[in-house]
Amino acid sequence: MKPKRLWQRFVPLVAAGALALAVTACSGDDGGSESVSAGGEVTGTLRLGYFPNLTHAPALVGVEQGTFAKELGTGVKLEPKTFNSGVQEAEAILSGALDAGFIGPNPAVNTFIKSKGEAIRIVSGVTAGGAALVVKPEITSVEQLRGKTLATPSLGNTQDVALRYFLKKNGLQTDTKGGGDVSIRPQENSVTVDAFKSGAIDGAWVPEPVASRLVAEGGTVLVDEADEWPETDGKFVTTVLLVRTDYLEKNPQIIERLIKANISVIDQLNADPAAGQTAANDALEALTGKPLADGVVTSAWKGLTFGPDPVAKSLFTSAAHQEELGLIEDPQLDGIFDLTILNRLLADAGEKPVADK
Repeated sequence: MKPKRLWQRFVPLVAAGALALAVTACSGDDGGSESVSAGGEVTGTLRLGYFPNLTHAPALVGVEQGTFAKELGTGVKLEPKTFNSGVQEAEAILSGALDAGFIGPNPAVNTFIKSKGEAIRIVSGVTAGGAALVVKPEITSVEQLRGKTLATPSLGNTQDVALRYFLKKNGLQTDTKGGGDVSIRPQENSVTVDAFKSGAIDGAWVPEPVASRLVAEGGTVLVDEADEWPETDGKFVTTVLLVRTDYLEKNPQIIERLIKANISVIDQLNADPAAGQTAANDALEALTGKPLADGVVTSAWKGLTFGPDPVAKSLFTSAAHQEELGLIEDPQLDGIFDLTILNRLLADAGEKPVADK
């Protein structure tokens, strides 16, 4: 790791039924425990989840370019798997089908709560920023959203909570069935752009690159989410790296290597943004079969900040918003972070530790 990084300049529900399926399955297949060969080689398997979104760029690039596999070592089998929503990935984690994952903060919170604080730990930050409410150009005020239909990636995900809280703050009511003053339609990001183009929705609160793709299709940004976080100077966590607690306990060296690889790719993306954009887009093309337009990637990248700081305060605030909306009850989040390995790695590199509050 290099001694100095650009991230130091850091400026810029899950549905109850879905999660309930596997809280009892947390003690199931845990992917095995790491072992050390006579030659000192660490061996094991790491099943890693992430999204084909630019907000997961460190994962995209780390997997596609082989950085993660190289850092894990030849004795560790990396099994990457992509998901389209935090709901899906949370289910996989709780069922024991995944060991670790890049995921939004709200699905992480919901997973922690549903498992009574046992299933997961957040071990590093990944990305901050990069979300917006994009609407039809004729919509120029919040009041004009009344009677309109807006999309989010999934019920209770990070952007869904942000939209519902924003609307409530501005006197507009919603419910989880699509009723209220503004109808919210949770749907996969992969269909949101077509839905916007066809007029099936009037806008969407989405992460990058979907927000920039909607703008490219004639939409306008009504709300940049960064403006909704004055208490953290516009910073808000978008992606974290979490690990199943039992896997962390049994495979500490593998997780240390994963965190180290995450930091390494973050350094790479920040040191050369242009090359980072190309690498992330190449990874998206490999996963989806189609790259993003260069202008979309450039636009999206401007709102993203990559760094290992999980901006913990914004995670706790977002959980409080979920509670106010009635999506969760009395969130007890003590212990959701375990930044021990991360902060040791940062200290070894002469860097300041990151906070878990």
